[in-house]
Amino acid sequence: MLPAMSHDQNFKNLVLDYPHAAASFFAPEEAASLTADVRITPVREEQLKERLGERFRELDIPLLLEWPDGRRAALVFVIEQQTAGRAFSTVRLAHYCLDIADLLHTRRVVPVVIFLRDPPREYRLTLSGDRANYLDFHFISAELARMPYLQHRHSGNIVARVNLPNMAHNQGERVQVYADAIRGLLTLEQDADKRLKYADFIDYYAMLDEAERQRYQAEHPTEATEMKTIFQQAREEGIQQGVQQGIQQGEARALLRFLERRFGTLPEHVRQRIDGADADTLDRWLDQAVTAEHVDDALH
Repeated sequence: MLPAMSHDQNFKNLVLDYPHAAASFFAPEEAASLTADVRITPVREEQLKERLGERFRELDIPLLLEWPDGRRAALVFVIEQQTAGRAFSTVRLAHYCLDIADLLHTRRVVPVVIFLRDPPREYRLTLSGDRANYLDFHFISAELARMPYLQHRHSGNIVARVNLPNMAHNQGERVQVYADAIRGLLTLEQDADKRLKYADFIDYYAMLDEAERQRYQAEHPTEATEMKTIFQQAREEGIQQGVQQGIQQGEARALLRFLERRFGTLPEHVRQRIDGADADTLDRWLDQAVTAEHVDDALH
């Protein structure tokens, strides 16, 4: 299983790649007025780190929503993915939201917390005395494991479709859940790089065993063949582009491109290992990269 930070990065990529869809799915009531002309941009991490100090963590994803015609003020979604509800701190999130409000000079902050498995221990923070409440803080709780898969299996929202494996379903529905997620990805996303990235997302959270994968291929041959082609093309593309530089450099280029599509920007030490590898090692790593759950798994 991937370490916890991989969950965080998976959801961070998802929100940043599909901000409109993420806002509409995770906070539908607040996002009801979103239209295509609403500009959504991530707040720069460098700025947050400088201003917010140690309270900032990479799993926080602040998005700034702006209506160009001035109908509404800027709106900030603070989206935070938590694997286990018991690890979540309402106090920490309240601190973070207050800092965001101060940083961006706004009082319009919508905190959205995505819970992958367990729900939180508390949904509200109230500070009070004997006569009154002086702070009342709560947040939108998007609890994937409690969302019925059947309600979203035909959704036109790509964030909902790739998250079908994380929703509530029976053991016997696992193959169909996977098929509905892959079909949604192929229907709603035409970009080859994003198809590859979120096929991996679906694969990881679906966790099909070998028997289930064989059943999927037998029952859904068209989508299975299309996905196999996408993976194969991704591997071959980099090699073909690097032929003029030699097979070894071409395979290194292919591996770098493939890993970046799956895991995002690679650390410098990973790039150095790939640059220094011989042809046989690169070939082995390319094979391992197709099924690796983490960049380090591909390079062992």
